[in-house]
Amino acid sequence: MATIKHLTSKNSNYAAAESYLTFQHNEYTGLPILDEKGRPKLRDSYLLDTLECGESSFAMACLIANRKYGKNGGREDVKTHHYIISFDPKDAVENGLTMERAQALGLQFCKENFPGHPAIVCTHPDGHNSAGNIHVHIVIGSLRVRTVERQPFMDKPCDWEAGKKHRCTSAMLRHLRVAVMEMCEQADLNQINLLEAQGDHVSEHEYWAQRRGQRRLDHANAKLAAEGQQPTQTVYQTELDKLRKQIYAVLNKTTTFEEFSALLMQEHGIAVKESRGRLSYCPPGRTKFITAKKLSKKLEKEQVLTVLSQNIQLAVTIQPSSEKKPDKIRKLVDIQANVAVGKGIGYERWAKKFNLKRWSQTLCLLQEKKLLSEDALHQRIAELQTQHDDALAVVKDLDARMVSLKELRGHLAVYRQYKPLAQKLQTVRNPAKFKEQHRAEFAVYEAACAYFKANGLRTLPDLKKLDAEYQTLSSEKNGFYTRYKKAQIELRELRTAQQNVEAFFRKEERGHAVPQQEVK
Repeated sequence: MATIKHLTSKNSNYAAAESYLTFQHNEYTGLPILDEKGRPKLRDSYLLDTLECGESSFAMACLIANRKYGKNGGREDVKTHHYIISFDPKDAVENGLTMERAQALGLQFCKENFPGHPAIVCTHPDGHNSAGNIHVHIVIGSLRVRTVERQPFMDKPCDWEAGKKHRCTSAMLRHLRVAVMEMCEQADLNQINLLEAQGDHVSEHEYWAQRRGQRRLDHANAKLAAEGQQPTQTVYQTELDKLRKQIYAVLNKTTTFEEFSALLMQEHGIAVKESRGRLSYCPPGRTKFITAKKLSKKLEKEQVLTVLSQNIQLAVTIQPSSEKKPDKIRKLVDIQANVAVGKGIGYERWAKKFNLKRWSQTLCLLQEKKLLSEDALHQRIAELQTQHDDALAVVKDLDARMVSLKELRGHLAVYRQYKPLAQKLQTVRNPAKFKEQHRAEFAVYEAACAYFKANGLRTLPDLKKLDAEYQTLSSEKNGFYTRYKKAQIELRELRTAQQNVEAFFRKEERGHAVPQQEVK
């Protein structure tokens, strides 16, 4: 899916924008990377074009415009706007997206949405995350150098008159998101609905905080590995990410909002409040609440209440077990190895009792399942492995079919919701104006139509039948998932028992071995 991001810059050095796009920079410090002679190193691959600059460079065109209209002289004035359109990594393989094609799309996008502004359009083959996503940078000077024809998305004279500055309002960002969706639809590229938030909201600041933290953690783990120690943490989490996971953990096991808020405070010290129909969260150590919008779409009021209601339905179907669960079979401890590395006599006494208990549990398990011979144990493990793999394969297949059905249902719901609007378009006096007023609705409607066409659906299915089929697949998946979990638990127990048997007999062999110094 293609996404669009907006940044602003108050740097009066306009040449720095082009330098960043053409030369390699350290992604953490932002400083240029130098070669052995101390000169900046060019990027391995990029495509770059300029618009509205005439014979001048981008920097010179911006400076000429500033002098002509007497603007952008203050330190706090926004000098440039930077938009980044990132395409789905799968587009390069599935839809034939190349850098040249992405550059052409970026140039056309810039001409249609930022007319009259000096601009640089530059395409790079990959991003910071090394996911292989082709992306286009569009950097525009904030000052318009010529008066342009008014477009439907322009509200005020300052949006088309020369000498006026670019305004990146919420309405403008909405228009640009719709324009990206339309561009991908016309180019047959993967796309999602950018008008709705998708999952967790990770800001630019949090993104780079996570990258820097992960880098520090990787360096620390490398030192531990060099010293022969095992790292305790391999993935760095920001404070906001920890907060999200804590809220999710509580949300998944509560059924009412009162229980949800009380358990959040009891387990994690997180306060939650509702104001004007919106939820906010305050972790310990903070006095200012964080809105759900800044954390995740899933933590807003409507989504939270939906999950709580689903938990109520789930709680009814799950019957609590009154039987006490037996202790899990655990591995025997290698006492000699631990004593050799410095464990004391107290540890040795504890470990002997521990091993005696675990060996007793192992024998009881093998007797209960009648697997006292090595061949029978190996055969049972092989059977369980086959059952485990077969059930898991079916679960994955059913899950993929459910995802496909859910996607079809979403497009079908959108199609039915906005079909009356599309029919009304045929009867209004000014279709162009009507379509511009409902541009976002028509964008998702046309995306649904394209989905039906791509999947060869000439006759649309009934929503009730789709829901019934989804429920059938869900029930079937739950049955196979139960088999998978049952096989997994028994397989884990028997493998642990097998390791305990092997460890016990190795110990017996060492105990009966004659020490070398006693041999004469």
